[in-house]
Amino acid sequence: MGSRTGAARVRRVRGRPPGDRGGPRGADTVKVHEVVCLSALVPSRLPGLQYALNPYRGCQIGCRYCYAPAVLRDPRPWGGYVEVKRNMPFVLARELKREAPGVVGIGTVTDAYQAVEGRYRVTRYCLETLLPHDWPVSIQTKSSLVLRDLDLLGGFSRADVGVTITTLDERTRRVIEPFGSPASKRLETLRRLNEAGIDTWAFIGPILPEATERGMEDLVAGIAEAGTRKVLVDRLRLKEGTWAMLEPSLRALDEGLPALYEKALEGPYFADMERAILDLAARHGIAAEPAF
Repeated sequence: MGSRTGAARVRRVRGRPPGDRGGPRGADTVKVHEVVCLSALVPSRLPGLQYALNPYRGCQIGCRYCYAPAVLRDPRPWGGYVEVKRNMPFVLARELKREAPGVVGIGTVTDAYQAVEGRYRVTRYCLETLLPHDWPVSIQTKSSLVLRDLDLLGGFSRADVGVTITTLDERTRRVIEPFGSPASKRLETLRRLNEAGIDTWAFIGPILPEATERGMEDLVAGIAEAGTRKVLVDRLRLKEGTWAMLEPSLRALDEGLPALYEKALEGPYFADMERAILDLAARHGIAAEPAF
């Protein structure tokens, strides 16, 4: 998505989002730039989406397995910067007048509800811009902040929210997803979205050897108890630079984990895990399928 920094305003954001008390050292300072974007809606090739809308470039959640740095071709440390597209709602308003309606995926290479959204509200302003046109929206997030916008989401004829949950193991989560909401808050987010009548789905991915396995039955049961009846499952997908970002975090958890992951990537592990999760979901009355 095009943007230019121009006379960008720069801030340093310190501290952690509510509910997050862990993460690697040095992750508590994020460099935030305000930028001018040139476009809002970008054609998407992701299943079920016609457009992608990303109010931010970069993501302070800083997931160690994220493929977005490779997609964006950005060499900056992932999780250490966020560009805020302050003018995106205005650009979006213009584009809605000339583009054909379609499903808008919000947060395809960023988390639209990362902590800076609490301050800047660009995602909310974009939803306010979309609502009068009633284009379908599909959101994927790891953050409970999405609950703030229930008033807007309930006004769309078609709106769904997917919540990513990779593991119930909080020690792993704090290292691999340092600025994400705890898994318990994500399950609670699904429950509250369902109670509000919003269509939901859970995204179990990427599958993390050992971490996803531990508590997998409890995770699927928790998704079912939250009222969600759709799950997408995805394996670990290494793009250029992903392993270099992930491997040190795995080693910090356990010296033997990198070798375990390498072995899993070479064999049938992920296909077997996908089938196991799909079978488990079916037993809980959940429709599950591979994400891609």
